[in-house]
Amino acid sequence: MSPVIAGFTYQRVPVADDVSLNVAVGGSGPPIVLLHGFPQTHLMWRHVAADLAADHTVICPDLRGYGASDKPAESESGTYAKRTMAADVVALAGALGHEKFALAGHDRGALVAFRAGLDHPETITHLACLDVLPTLDMWDVLHGTNGAVGFHLYLMAQPPGLAEQMIGASADAFFGHFLDVWTNDPEAIPAEIRAAYLDASRDAVTSIVADYRASAGVDVEHDEADRAAGNRLAMPVGVLQQDWGAALGFDAAALWGAWAPDLHHATVTSGHFMAEEAPADVVKALRDLLAR
Repeated sequence: MSPVIAGFTYQRVPVADDVSLNVAVGGSGPPIVLLHGFPQTHLMWRHVAADLAADHTVICPDLRGYGASDKPAESESGTYAKRTMAADVVALAGALGHEKFALAGHDRGALVAFRAGLDHPETITHLACLDVLPTLDMWDVLHGTNGAVGFHLYLMAQPPGLAEQMIGASADAFFGHFLDVWTNDPEAIPAEIRAAYLDASRDAVTSIVADYRASAGVDVEHDEADRAAGNRLAMPVGVLQQDWGAALGFDAAALWGAWAPDLHHATVTSGHFMAEEAPADVVKALRDLLAR
């Protein structure tokens, strides 16, 4: 039996004509949606969600293309654009009865959350983004040999076919690599959770690559249009990330500040999977944001 978030109920919720999301819901009170990253599922929030559920309605979906959610075939219409995935999240919350909600995302989920904040400012009350830069800025800071840290971004940006074949031929080694090298505490992802992540990712190679491919194409176009128009995030924003700026030579807080006038930016000493490695720190950051 696959792991679950204890005390949460599970359901499938239609969010588009061809997509239903697998979602875990728990607690009661003001709603907050938690979006997972790569190569994970909603289970990455298991510790944080349990704490927040004491006084919030906590909604933890698998993103389209990931976990037990639907994985539509990639098309020219932006199937895995963050704009499309953000619309999924708004539709999900609406189907569960929430016209407004707080939103937190990690890694890929943070890119979806960022786009939701720009596209749906009347819906997102608070926004938290964990361990990413906005897509446009991410590509700008990866250069020279330091860019090797993002080798997977370039691999999955290629036209359909090659990346899917290469990753599919050794999926556990590929996805397991990131689970190993991006953590400072291997025990934070126990064997049964790691197995669930690998099982889910192995079954979603095509859609995961499509998600990343969108970030080298349509997502950049959307960010460029917002930057040109001067669009910024209207809600309180909290960013928690590793100090990649010091390592790669950029000012992460300044990059985020250009998008978010009401910003609190902080760095952590944990690894990339901070919601699993340092859940108390993440809970505190989210609760501080929600109090603003």
